[in-house]
Amino acid sequence: MFKVSTRTCVALLLLAVFVGGCARKQAPATRPMPTPNLTSETPESVTPAGPPPPARVEDTPVRESEVITEDGISTRDLEDLNRNSPLQPVFYGLDSSELDETGRAIVTSNAQVLKKYPGWAITVEGHCDERGTAEYNLALGELRAIAVKNYLVSLGIAPARILTVSYGKEFPFDSGHHDAAWAKNRRAHFVITSK
Repeated sequence: MFKVSTRTCVALLLLAVFVGGCARKQAPATRPMPTPNLTSETPESVTPAGPPPPARVEDTPVRESEVITEDGISTRDLEDLNRNSPLQPVFYGLDSSELDETGRAIVTSNAQVLKKYPGWAITVEGHCDERGTAEYNLALGELRAIAVKNYLVSLGIAPARILTVSYGKEFPFDSGHHDAAWAKNRRAHFVITSK
């Protein structure tokens, strides 16, 4: 059997009380600040603490020449922005997710718009024409959307502002069943989701 002396018990008890007391220390209570004596007489030994505080914004008159006018795009709601979008779609060749020279120019132009409106977030939708299986078109649409996102990021647009989604052949621009319609449907479409 293990024996513990009285001295050891007392020492352990004091140690436990000391450690427990240290752990429960509370922040010192703050006393309320005394209210200053606001008299018209200022003692000569007191100097001002610094420059007076700036005037409140609402008290400062604003001249009409200083008012920033909105540009017509930033005041539009999301529905109107997407109906008449300043962001142009990118079109692809058959079975391709590679941005050609024209596609890169369009994405570059769209990046300039996004830089002008840094609060905008977008979704890049990948679309395909009606030919091919649903699975193939969903995969190809995703590759098209990702290609656009990657190019936007390389141009300095934050990745967090860009989501991608693939709709495959579900939402065609043109419902025709010929080459001209199919060319319009192979695209990456830009949707402004927040501003």
